[in-house]
Amino acid sequence: MEDQEDWDAHASFMTALEKEGFVVLGGPLEGTRDVLLIVRARTSDEIVDRLSADPWAGTDVLRVSRVTPWNLRLGSL
Repeated sequence: MEDQEDWDAHASFMTALEKEGFVVLGGPLEGTRDVLLIVRARTSDEIVDRLSADPWAGTDVLRVSRVTPWNLRLGSL
């Protein structure tokens, strides 16, 4: 992943989202090109809007393929 164009800008963007508490967990899904992000947001639109500012969004490296609400029922974050 680190060899992709604009990696540093993308990594900085995602780190900032994590530091502010929007992104809670994130990482690549093994054996795929997909990444799973667990975020704190009120709506699906908020997620799409926030991620659209990622430097990779304009180059189609980052695409939101699905937003699914999740209720944590076991453990804690």
